[in-house]
Amino acid sequence: MKVVLLADVKGQGKKGDIVNVSDGFARNYLFPKKLAKLADDQTIQELKAKKESEEYRKAEEKKNAAALAEKLKGTVLTFKTTGGADGRLYGAVTAKDISDRLQSELGITVDKRKIVLNETIKTVGEYDIELKLYPEISANIKINVVI
Repeated sequence: MKVVLLADVKGQGKKGDIVNVSDGFARNYLFPKKLAKLADDQTIQELKAKKESEEYRKAEEKKNAAALAEKLKGTVLTFKTTGGADGRLYGAVTAKDISDRLQSELGITVDKRKIVLNETIKTVGEYDIELKLYPEISANIKINVVI
């Protein structure tokens, strides 16, 4: 019997897969637990439509991330903070600070989890920061920290 899996089933397949299973397994286990439904024409069409919409959504996200990376190219942000005479800051410049500054100065919303800081910024200087906008798309910006 052909069924469409509604959830991952160990030993059978992943969610959205169309698999062949025995009639008893489908009737006694998969259907009662709502793990699968019969693979008729309507169900297959719904599955195809879902996959197409998911692919379209991912393509749009990738296109938007590429446009954002192009917009961020060459961006320099300056942070004026308080610090000691030796160039060490009293606090630190965090990913949240960078995200907030991008929002306030450029109107660009970037999640703080997408900002990659190799080390904590605790001293005065210039830093190159990478923004992971999409799995294979990233942008680099410069951060200047002054007292």
